[in-house]
Amino acid sequence: MSKYIQAIRGMHDILPERIAIWHRLEDSARQVLSAYGYAEIRTPLVEVTELFKRSIGEVTDIVEKEMYSFEDRNGDSLSLRPEGTASCVRAAIEHGLLVQPRRLWYRGPMFRYERPQRGRYRQFHQIGVEAFGLTGPDIDLELILLTARLWRGLGLDGFRLEINSLGDAPERQIYRERLVAYLSRHADQLDADSQRRLASNPLRILDSKNPETQRIVADAPTLMDYLGEETRSHFEHICRNLDRAGVAYRINPRLVRGLDYYNRTVFEWITDDLGAQGTVCAGGRYDGLVEQLGGRSTPAVGFAMGLERLVELMALTGLHSEPGIDAYLVAVGESAQAAAPGIAERLRDGLPSLRLMSHCGGGSFKSQFKKADKSGARFALVLGDGELEREVIGVKDLREETEQRELRQEDLAAFLADHL
Repeated sequence: MSKYIQAIRGMHDILPERIAIWHRLEDSARQVLSAYGYAEIRTPLVEVTELFKRSIGEVTDIVEKEMYSFEDRNGDSLSLRPEGTASCVRAAIEHGLLVQPRRLWYRGPMFRYERPQRGRYRQFHQIGVEAFGLTGPDIDLELILLTARLWRGLGLDGFRLEINSLGDAPERQIYRERLVAYLSRHADQLDADSQRRLASNPLRILDSKNPETQRIVADAPTLMDYLGEETRSHFEHICRNLDRAGVAYRINPRLVRGLDYYNRTVFEWITDDLGAQGTVCAGGRYDGLVEQLGGRSTPAVGFAMGLERLVELMALTGLHSEPGIDAYLVAVGESAQAAAPGIAERLRDGLPSLRLMSHCGGGSFKSQFKKADKSGARFALVLGDGELEREVIGVKDLREETEQRELRQEDLAAFLADHL
């Protein structure tokens, strides 16, 4: 016997038992985003590698270690998209979508070569949201309020919101110099990754998970102390209106996010119910990225949420079971089996929402009835040659102790509509 082939490590199948949760999450997100005026966009899975180097940053973990990159037959370097913002910006520039403010959203798989663990996969799915052409803090606030509304609609709680401001480029440059000066005095105590980042990307050291490095970072200067009047006012507006909206938050001065393109507002929604992979949604403002990728200067802000992690949390609530079958059509006898498909189609025409499974493959009445019960259907619809001649159909409630009844075929749709 040949050895069976398994899925690639870190790339997982989504089985029917979980798909109802995915549908609930995706449908809820679509409804909320539509209510806020966001339009869907779909971009390719593969982009030129240069897109991500220029947007994410060449000295980030994603570009240095995690991208799936390859050369095509023309010798061009291509990559599976590791995140969605760069692709969305590229598409918006290419198709002239930024002549006026635009609110866009997308969903789909992303790819990063990471160590697989609970809530972290090498192929994972995100819903992302990007708003272009809006400068004020009100759009930053809208995105946070939008996500809070989605959590409520999904019945999820226990999240904590952490926010910070990274300031603008001149403020961050001054802060970077002060931070490097401080960390350089403790360079021999930093972990290897942080020592490497000290020259290339020192702000990422603030996000280190190494306990010894965290101890050193705790006494480092904070970027908030270097914000100018305008950026500080921008951030305070968001905080003030989150208070008014009743959305709890914590200002985390060490929150920097892992991508180079962010400025001003950054935020994360975090849970403690998934172990180490606690961030379920994160984003912020990236006013320089459109111009960096060849477009005209355009303010922008967005976020992405990890669907696998949200599905895991929704499954823990136990409120999102797979919807069952409403009815199972049993057909015994040559004439009945020939007539059953037409009867089933007429039922589906009359009741588009009816979940009806027709038995296939023949078999005795007893074996078909067992399969009807095992399907989880509420009703078994029984059609034999005798019922067919009388133009009736038997109806048996599989979940309650009641006698089987006969109904005229023309009355069946109304009966099911009343009882389902």
